[in-house]
Amino acid sequence: MILSKSNFFLMADTNLKGLTLAGLEQFIVSIGEPKYRAAQIYQWLYKYRVTSFDGMTNLSVALRQKLSETAYIEQFSVATSQTSKADGTVKFLYELSDGKKIETVLIPPRVTAVDAEERMTLCVSTQIGCALDCTFCATASMGFIRNLTTGEILNQFLTAQTFSEKPITNIVFMGMGEPMLNYDNVMSAIDIITDQNGIGLSSRRITLSTAGYANHIRKMADEDRKIKLALSLHSLRDDVRTALMPLTKKFKVEDLLAALEYYNKKTKKSVMLEYIVFEGVNDTDQDVQLLIKAARRLDCRVNLIPFHSIDITNPKGYSAHLHGASKEGLEQIWKKLRANDVITFIRHSAGVDIDAACGQLAVKNELEILN
Repeated sequence: MILSKSNFFLMADTNLKGLTLAGLEQFIVSIGEPKYRAAQIYQWLYKYRVTSFDGMTNLSVALRQKLSETAYIEQFSVATSQTSKADGTVKFLYELSDGKKIETVLIPPRVTAVDAEERMTLCVSTQIGCALDCTFCATASMGFIRNLTTGEILNQFLTAQTFSEKPITNIVFMGMGEPMLNYDNVMSAIDIITDQNGIGLSSRRITLSTAGYANHIRKMADEDRKIKLALSLHSLRDDVRTALMPLTKKFKVEDLLAALEYYNKKTKKSVMLEYIVFEGVNDTDQDVQLLIKAARRLDCRVNLIPFHSIDITNPKGYSAHLHGASKEGLEQIWKKLRANDVITFIRHSAGVDIDAACGQLAVKNELEILN
């Protein structure tokens, strides 16, 4: 039998968490209710963040009963969590409905930050595992399992907020996975997050980081996405970047720089160049000069990042020989860039006393299960 969209909704339990307003309208009409009810449900899900249909008090008892028979509101369970004694960073390992696990990190600001009283950042995942095989990332050792749904992306925020005493004000898509390879679900989640009738965060407080999909960078520009864009760069030499990030075989450094130029011109917004500094790999004078040249070509800032060890994955080959630059080495590069008028920061490493880096807690959990 061929199912229409409407009788598909009727014959299967539908997870409402993750549906856009248009999706909710389609669902609500499919169960024989007036279209305007979708806007009410949408606000209950995302603005008021209820977790059951009983909480939707402006809906009739009959409609709430019908919803409970045809749909559900997906929730997460916290498999485990770690809290840093050093800075209060909290890393959650969520268990999804299919038993798979993902990481989300709640990051308070440094106490010296000018917005320390207001800011609270959440780092979210977009995939279970990752297919890109970056040699410095613990998540890469998991391989790729699947994309997260829009609802699973949103639930990371909604669940973490229940544990945070302060409102979450910023979201960074820098967790497990490559956001550009789950583009539609990620952008749907962002639309709901930034909708004032939804979660209601400002688009200026959301940053998406990509390993370097030039085509999707251009697509973001063409769609006039208002969020911030960051590129995990790590080298401006194709041979070095390919060793670190095999994706460079598909998108060369020049392809990425051209895409960022297009993004600058199309959106009139700057970008962030993320640069993990590896001792003896990408920290030479040549590397610094290439960074300076790129920064003069683009409207951008440079974020120098300390390397988090991935020894827990028992790295082999090239990965086994990667070592982060010293604090002094980072500061020397920072000074050289600043002396050439490049806006540069050294990222503060949050949660250094816990498994806070991308993939560490998920990989550790899998290893414990296997052993």
